[in-house]
This record gives sequence, C-alpha cells and structure tokens, in this order.
Amino acid sequence: MADQASAPLSVLAYGDSNTWGAVPQPWRGAGGRFGVTQRWPRIMQAALGAGVNVFEEGLNGRTTCVDDPIEGEIRNGERYLPVSLITHMPLDLVIIMLGTNDLKARLSMTAGDIADGAGKLADLVRRSTAGPEGLAPEVLLVSPAPLAKLTWLTEMFEGGSAKSQKFAAEYARVAKAYGVHFFDAGTVIASSDDDGIHLDAGAHKTLGLALAGEVRRILEV
Repeated sequence: MADQASAPLSVLAYGDSNTWGAVPQPWRGAGGRFGVTQRWPRIMQAALGAGVNVFEEGLNGRTTCVDDPIEGEIRNGERYLPVSLITHMPLDLVIIMLGTNDLKARLSMTAGDIADGAGKLADLVRRSTAGPEGLAPEVLLVSPAPLAKLTWLTEMFEGGSAKSQKFAAEYARVAKAYGVHFFDAGTVIASSDDDGIHLDAGAHKTLGLALAGEVRRILEV
C-alpha cells in the first residue's frame, strides 16, 4: 500500500457500459451517457477523497475474454486489460466488473463459463507487475447485477436472465479459487427495467458508495 502522505492510492475500474455510464435505453437508439459526477467510478472517487485516484476504463459491449462476432475483437476484455494496467500503473487495486455482455445468445456461454472468463482477468492482474514496487495489485471481482425486464434486447439476450441469476455464486467460486476479493453487486442494486441490462442513476450512486466501502476495507484507507 502506498504512503498517502507522498502519493494517492490508485484504483482501476475495469468494466463495460455499466462502468462507462450508459443510460438505460427504453428503445433502440435512446440513452446516452451519464455525466461525470453520476457514474459509479466517479461517485466512488468522491466518497474516497483525495487520497485515492480512480481511473475509469469502461467500454460498451466489452466481454470478459471472448471476441464478439458482431462487435469485433476490440470488445474482448482480455485483449485490452494488459494495456490498461500498463497505462495506469502503479495500481493498488483493480476492480473488474464484466460478464453482462457475455450473456448475449450469440456467444453461447454458461454462467460458469462467464465467471471463469472473469477469473482469467483476475489472474492476469495477479500475475502482473502493475502494482507498487513491481508487485501485483489487489483485485476486487464484482459480479454484475442480474438482468431485469428485457425490452428491445429480449432476442439478443435470450436465455440470459436465468444465467445472470447464477452470477453471484459462480463469481464467488472463482474469486475464492484465485484468492481475490469478491463483491456481489446484486446485493445492493438492480438493473433497470428500461432495457434490462443497464444501471439507472440511483443504482450508480448506490454502487459507487458500496464499492467505496470495499476499497476502504481492502486498502485500509
């Protein structure tokens, strides 16, 4: 852990559109992006204060570790994570919240497969030298909130709702296997019924404050 008197601690928030801040879309083409102060990483930053720097690395459509045949390899979280670690190092903690996009029917992944994919990312961080003094950062693996009422995304996420209900147990299993920290987002927030996959402003605030508490616990700040 860094000396707060000399340098702030650094936390990377690595995720998909729910880290980027996508506004729930009641129909295709609606939505947009929440403002800087409304997104959970920035809410977490405000709650933690000047002693911690939070870096946002959210991308719409990002998966854990698979190439999307429609949206391309750029969405593969495993491809960009090493770059992100190097970009922001030294990092004291990496928060990984991915898996919702892996529920797309065209990817044919089980809940266990998706959790294992997130585990690959956690292990990548654990084996890196992106932390202070060339050590590995701490890792917090967050299981995404289950899907809510799907509207225009029903076909794209066919079968995903049932799988998402298994996320918490599967992510907890993976976190234990890799020896990383775990948090179940579904214990504090729910996805919006506007589209079933994104978080509304209230959920962003609740999640940001909850994860600030997890950061304090892990980094002892």
